[in-house]
Amino acid sequence: MSHQKRVVVIGGGITGLTAAYRLQQASKKDSLNLNVQLLESSHRLGGKIQTEERDGFTIERGPDSFLARKESAARLATDVGLSEELIPNGTGQSYILVNNKLHPMPSGSYMGIPTRIRPFLFSGLFTPLGKMRAAMDMVQSSKPVEGDQSLGLFFRRRLGNQVVENLIEPLLSGIYAGSIDELSLQATFPHFYELEQEYGSLIKGLRKTTSIKVRKKGEKKPSMFLTLRHGLQSLVDAIEAQLEEDTVKTQIQVDHIEKKDNHYHLMLSDGTLQEADAIIIATPHFSAQRMLTQYDFLDPLKDKNATSVANVAMAFDASAIKKDIDGTGFVVSRNSDFRITACTWTHKKWPTSTPEGKVLLRCYVGKPSDQEIVNCSDEEIVDIALNDLNQTMDITQKPDFSIVTRWYDAMPQYKVGHKDRLNEITEQLKRDLPGVLLAGGSYRGIGLPDCIDQGEAAVEEVLHYLK
Repeated sequence: MSHQKRVVVIGGGITGLTAAYRLQQASKKDSLNLNVQLLESSHRLGGKIQTEERDGFTIERGPDSFLARKESAARLATDVGLSEELIPNGTGQSYILVNNKLHPMPSGSYMGIPTRIRPFLFSGLFTPLGKMRAAMDMVQSSKPVEGDQSLGLFFRRRLGNQVVENLIEPLLSGIYAGSIDELSLQATFPHFYELEQEYGSLIKGLRKTTSIKVRKKGEKKPSMFLTLRHGLQSLVDAIEAQLEEDTVKTQIQVDHIEKKDNHYHLMLSDGTLQEADAIIIATPHFSAQRMLTQYDFLDPLKDKNATSVANVAMAFDASAIKKDIDGTGFVVSRNSDFRITACTWTHKKWPTSTPEGKVLLRCYVGKPSDQEIVNCSDEEIVDIALNDLNQTMDITQKPDFSIVTRWYDAMPQYKVGHKDRLNEITEQLKRDLPGVLLAGGSYRGIGLPDCIDQGEAAVEEVLHYLK
């Protein structure tokens, strides 16, 4: 690689930032002559990661944490000098709201699937018939299903409607903000399909493969999530600070990408032209399709939809909450008439986020069947959230302040067949546009570590291609 190779990363969310940072690292380490440019259409980097500090509170407008077992996020934070800032979540009871009542999440359940019989039998979440139906998972055969299937179909077949609607659906829909009857099993939780095939039962499979420790009474459950003491925005800022000068250009959009012999031309929104030897497109799927409209193999991306969501963070004096609940929050079953989908008691889940004597609640709205709520005014969203909360809590005052954040078309829907469509697109890209890669939340996982993994994998492919 003697003469300089130009790599353009499009999109400055965590995927694009990771890719630009890792490219520059590789360039220095292996003495590669790379010129890396990161283009972002908005005025800021970080995508959905956005932290606001106010009156001593640390408030996340987007994601508030990442799974500790997926190691790439903590590794990246450590690489940019933030290892001392990593903190685990405060743990405690989490709840599910069913029939206007908060039920403790049965202990020993994994993503809503029971692995211990006793807590499940004593749970008020299900009728005796619902419990019996779920236990059928232990004995019913697992006929192999050809191809992909929806999460809803898979879990209903294994565990019955009640467990799905009152436990699994609120948890999984909370992650993907979608309908589990449309979401793809293979693109979201292929592990469950493999357990069924190997052990003939989800419950047996999880018991064999998951070490869910039985806790003594009063013993706290282990932390599953990590965040940064001063919010996830500090990760974005730390990566940006490591990038070489003049790497980043914000408020510039790529309108079109054209292949020219063995390199590419990018038409930019300011009327200029940028040349590249390789491109990592780390944007939502609809933007990628728009840049490459001349290729019909990307059409499936055009038809792939994304849901909109909003959240409201509300700060109170502790005296405002008359009925405090010991726990970290709750998710809402979709057959309830609540409009919020979940609530995090942030002051308990992340104690460092909230000053002493204060309370921070964060409510989420925007089910697939209630997308119009995202367009409500801030005041309306606060009122809806308080009205719903007051059915289980007793909040006697208005919040000291509230912050509403709307994320339009932010949650890509991995519908049945997603993986196959993506593999086909990837093959076509390799053939027709070598050196152009797709990475990010629209493709192979929406969590922060998933996006970081995709950014790093794209870098490996680009380096291999440029050799």
